[in-house]
Amino acid sequence: MAKIINIKNEVLVRVYIVGFLIALVALILIGQTAKLKFVEGEKWRTRRDSFKLEEINVEAEPGNIFAADGSILATSLPFFDIRFDPTEADDELFNENIDSLAHCLAQVNPERTDGGWKMLLTDKRNAGNKYVTIKKKVGYSEMERMKAFPIFKEGQFGGGFIAQERFRRYRPFSPLANRTLGYVNKNNKVGLERSFFKTLAGESGKRLMYRLGRDSWMPVSNLTEIEPQKGLDIVSTIDVNIQDYTHKALYNAVSKSKAEWGVAIVMEVKTGAIKAISNLQEFETRKKTIDWGETYNNAVGARYEPGSTYKLASIMALLEDGYVELDDLIEIDSGKYQFYEEVMEDSGKESFVTDTTTIQHAFEISSNVGIAKLVHQYYNQNKNAKRFIKTLKSFYLHLPTGIELVGEAEPYLKEAYNTEDLWSGTTLPWMAIGYESEIAPIQLLNFYNAVANNGRLMKPYLVKEIQQEGKTLQRFPPTVVNRRIASKGTIQAAQTLLEGVVERGTASKLKSNRYRFAAKTGTSQTNYHRLKSKNKKVKHVGSFAGYFPAENPIYSCIVVIKDPKVGSYYGGDVAGPVFRQIADKCFETQPAFYNSMDSKTADRLQTEALPHNNLGYRNDFEQILQSLEMDYTTRTQNEWSVVTSLNDSLKIRRRTIPEKQVPNVVGMGLRDALYLLENKGLRVKVTGAGKVRKQSIIPGTRIRGQEIKLFLG
Repeated sequence: MAKIINIKNEVLVRVYIVGFLIALVALILIGQTAKLKFVEGEKWRTRRDSFKLEEINVEAEPGNIFAADGSILATSLPFFDIRFDPTEADDELFNENIDSLAHCLAQVNPERTDGGWKMLLTDKRNAGNKYVTIKKKVGYSEMERMKAFPIFKEGQFGGGFIAQERFRRYRPFSPLANRTLGYVNKNNKVGLERSFFKTLAGESGKRLMYRLGRDSWMPVSNLTEIEPQKGLDIVSTIDVNIQDYTHKALYNAVSKSKAEWGVAIVMEVKTGAIKAISNLQEFETRKKTIDWGETYNNAVGARYEPGSTYKLASIMALLEDGYVELDDLIEIDSGKYQFYEEVMEDSGKESFVTDTTTIQHAFEISSNVGIAKLVHQYYNQNKNAKRFIKTLKSFYLHLPTGIELVGEAEPYLKEAYNTEDLWSGTTLPWMAIGYESEIAPIQLLNFYNAVANNGRLMKPYLVKEIQQEGKTLQRFPPTVVNRRIASKGTIQAAQTLLEGVVERGTASKLKSNRYRFAAKTGTSQTNYHRLKSKNKKVKHVGSFAGYFPAENPIYSCIVVIKDPKVGSYYGGDVAGPVFRQIADKCFETQPAFYNSMDSKTADRLQTEALPHNNLGYRNDFEQILQSLEMDYTTRTQNEWSVVTSLNDSLKIRRRTIPEKQVPNVVGMGLRDALYLLENKGLRVKVTGAGKVRKQSIIPGTRIRGQEIKLFLG
């Protein structure tokens, strides 16, 4: 019995000891946990943040923006940030090759000498630095060249070579339509780049990376866990040629007149497709001189009081509501008339020698008094102003067009007798001649385009397709907003009025003997309410809106120039010549203006011909030929090559690219030519579309950072 008791006591002692040890360990663990959290927490959180493994987004290549004919308006060129992890190379590899690597790096980045590079990389290796910047914004060809340097050629693991890909936007036809095409940066998105951002941006990939610092990350491997998906392409309605001479004509006008800003838009009458849109605004250059560039899209985002170009809407309202006919007589009182306490005057000399004339003639000479008296006579009686506003709304002058660009201004059209709109007895007559209402140029052009289109109102648009690798994924056909904004008789009368302005009226000095166009001049004062204050400077807006040719309209066009400081400020003088230059160029260059001289069906082009003398990147050629299952032989491992054909066989041959001389890029596609020339320090300007057919600098010329022009065809 005593023996059993002793065993029991011995077991209890052991249990107590184990329990005590467990409790002691638990207390120690609790103490250490508390120490880690409350005493050393900040230290370890800092260490955690300084070295962390995460999946980081890999930038996708954005899609292209094409012109209507397939010319590239905006594309993305790859560049690389080259970095080096000197700790990856073993001692033998590093020590035997550091001199050669330093010499190579001094050639591509001469900020340091051979000795400077060797010292830097050796010091970084000894300090355990894993992320040394070698050179930023390196082109593809230079990256491939650096990839073959001693040590680097062993890759990231073994050689420490790290190349992080980036993309930058390039516009071959810059500065054409810069603001409309737009841009994307950290702070802002504008233009088509904003409206179609998700389409163009693609889908980011994922790559496992180490955090080495606050904003410094190093890839764990060369492979991405999730491959980025290239953005889709959009095909715009822009015609490069029309855009070119629209831009030039507008630039000449605003720079000559020292205007604050200018706008010119060309629209296809039948479809509403925007063929050109130019916005030029005064700005100060870095050299403290004044120039005009695309800094804001006034064509879409700027409201203004249009002045006499709005008279077309006033006359159409009178016609549509059945109050007048074009041959009715109207007293214009020698161009001066008083409405309540305000006096209105005409600006044209012809008004001051005429008391009575027809409504048509009053419109042709742009008589303020004539148009204002008509509107006041018929719409002020019995409070018919509401009917006037309702009719203007039937012309869609109170609504934005819905064009794809973000930031379109809302038109301002007063509501009759609304005290918040400051409606008064003088509102109707001044509204009749284009004041006390505001509208954006694109919206007023859309109204004129509907008149040219026999009353059919189209939605203006800038993008007609979304593509992926040349295949159409989505089409955006023309959109009819309203099949007829006014009766057939009113539209025909409006067309007659606009033709008369050019034949006999305020635009007669601009008419052409080669074709006929229809248009209206406009001039407004931006601060007409304050004319009685002598210390206020008067500013003007000159405009010109219409379409051509008059008998079968193809294009409509509006030109608006704000605050011209040199020369005339009248719309017919400052904006009209821009319209005429654009129309002349369209007439000279656009096939749509000419009937076919040969009604026979053209012979079908031979489509089975093998490619010949195509220059470019060898890997691209091989990939394309393999995907097409075409037999070929490769006689070079050089990155640049030429494809030649003989009978029924294809050969990829070597193309030598000189190191410090201008290469021959004739026969290359635009992107390959840009890669090659820009990586050699040349500034590239591009004209035309297709492959390079001519270059301005002879191949073999020594490179000195020149500008080279490429002619595509």
